[in-house]
Amino acid sequence: MCHHLSLAQNIAYLEKRFGADFEAPTSYEPSYNKAAFSSPGHSVITGDESGRIRLFRWGPGPRRVKDDGQAEHVRRGTYNARSEPVFDIPSLGSSILDRRCLVLADGFFEWHHSGGKKYPCHIRLGSREAFSFAGIWDTRETGGGQMNTFSVLTTGANPLMARMHNTKKRMPVILPREDERRWLEKGLNAGDIRAMLRPCDGDLLEAYTVSRLMSSAESKNLPEVQAPFRYRELEPGRRDPFGPYPPDGHRN
Repeated sequence: MCHHLSLAQNIAYLEKRFGADFEAPTSYEPSYNKAAFSSPGHSVITGDESGRIRLFRWGPGPRRVKDDGQAEHVRRGTYNARSEPVFDIPSLGSSILDRRCLVLADGFFEWHHSGGKKYPCHIRLGSREAFSFAGIWDTRETGGGQMNTFSVLTTGANPLMARMHNTKKRMPVILPREDERRWLEKGLNAGDIRAMLRPCDGDLLEAYTVSRLMSSAESKNLPEVQAPFRYRELEPGRRDPFGPYPPDGHRN
């Protein structure tokens, strides 16, 4: 699922867009391709401090564990959390009720499968604005102290994402702008929360294939990882599988 995202906007824009100030502005680094498994700090806004943008680690682990290696193994399975059963999972049920957060992004990457191959794709708002995923967060004990962590909630795919992410047919929950502050409100019941855990309108999104640069072993924090890239085998009759390509796309 969603293990790669992008947030390349500058600090001034993000602070204005989300009505919050960075807690540690010198620690923020714009990213064109941030992978969950690289254990980066990522920008989130929590309900208890909605006026601050803080850097949390992607992927909750056990709250208390003596072996950091064991915690790391568990953490890799919690980058995403399925929204449908989240209230019934002991390790996540309290977080969805009391520790919700906005995970800031301006795009994310998924895979399209065709002919036994998989093709990387980038998804963003057609407006190119930043947005937020619905997230949950927690604090866990480590050998070196405490660590704040988050997970991105997922839901069933909208029609566009079902065509693109065509094996799992899932997508991260992208909150409408008008729901962002409500998502952070205290005292919401399960019904209130579930009502926001739905796929966004696919007409708002732009999805297109990109080169395999984004999945290389090296860190590729470059604008080129988001550049449209056409694969001939995906274009029978010269038709793009998802919709019109953004300008300046390349074809192999």
